[in-house]
Amino acid sequence: MRENTFICSHCGEVTPRDECCCLDEEELCATCAEENTVLCSHCYTRIWRDDNAGDEDTPLCQSCYDRYYTSCDRCGRILHVDDVYYEDDDEDAPLCYDCHENHTHGRIIQDYYYKPTPIFYGEGERFMGVELEIDEGGECDHNARSILETANGSGAEYFYCKHDGSLNDGFELVTHPMTLAYHQSEVPWAELLRKAAELGYKSHQAGTCGLHIHVSRRAFGEAEGQQDACIARILYFVEKHWEELLKFSRRTPRQLEQWAARYGYKEQPREILNHAKKGYHGGRYTCVNLQNYSTIEFRMFRGTLKYNTVMATLQLVDRICDVALFLSDEEVKALSWTTFVAGCTAPELVQYLKERRLYVNEAVESEVEL
Repeated sequence: MRENTFICSHCGEVTPRDECCCLDEEELCATCAEENTVLCSHCYTRIWRDDNAGDEDTPLCQSCYDRYYTSCDRCGRILHVDDVYYEDDDEDAPLCYDCHENHTHGRIIQDYYYKPTPIFYGEGERFMGVELEIDEGGECDHNARSILETANGSGAEYFYCKHDGSLNDGFELVTHPMTLAYHQSEVPWAELLRKAAELGYKSHQAGTCGLHIHVSRRAFGEAEGQQDACIARILYFVEKHWEELLKFSRRTPRQLEQWAARYGYKEQPREILNHAKKGYHGGRYTCVNLQNYSTIEFRMFRGTLKYNTVMATLQLVDRICDVALFLSDEEVKALSWTTFVAGCTAPELVQYLKERRLYVNEAVESEVEL
């Protein structure tokens, strides 16, 4: 009978062999195993309770804690790394959702990681979200509140404000996703840009600011394959017409290299997309950032407080999306810049193209960018 039993190394009780729990060459009965050990909630390895790197609710071996978890800097709660929030850019102080909400409640300028539930404005599938950086007027809630009162004065929640560590003394204005038509007809862009300028902010002239346009991936189809085909054509268009888009962007080549690097020209649209997906580039600091799950982000454009330029930029992105959606790979490859701009009819875009001498060699006088 001895082979069917064992003596628990902790309590000394003779116990049936089929109830044996082994850990670190020790044999434990079920009761001692329950009292002295626990299963890691991530990898399910049995560990001693004294070696639990997590807590009672989320027991963890040290390896899993180090790789996949951390603790809230305020309350000590165990957090998976995907569930962590931060204050501004301080990645040394992880927070749980509750502590983050308590800290940011009442703020006007939210931290960099703030992501509210999106509110979609307009009809259709092609939604655009704008991130406009403004600088040199102060990162203060008073000014941000004044701008938001102008931007959201109708009672709608079009804009919110976020901290941006790349700015000297300003913040980022962010819209909820909207269709181009909604941006043009409903959002008081001219008024809020004027208010920002009145408060002493700059964007183009600051030299630190960008104007980023997010476009919903669903605009290119429901299936991933459909989306990828269109995104590949967008990347090809950007690479083929890089010099024209550089001029449109108002950025310097050095600024683009730092904040919106190119992927590099290749003969086929799909080749550029495959290259981008392999990560041989600057992460999210690329001309078209593909790292967001629900959107692609056009990052080339320099910030501005000029209404016509904001509208023209939205209209250009919309036109590029049309090209990617409605033309084949071969048609996009054959498309010249002259043919592309000849199809641009939105008045703000046509005006801006002429100002930048990008419209069939026709130039006009332009106002100063702010």
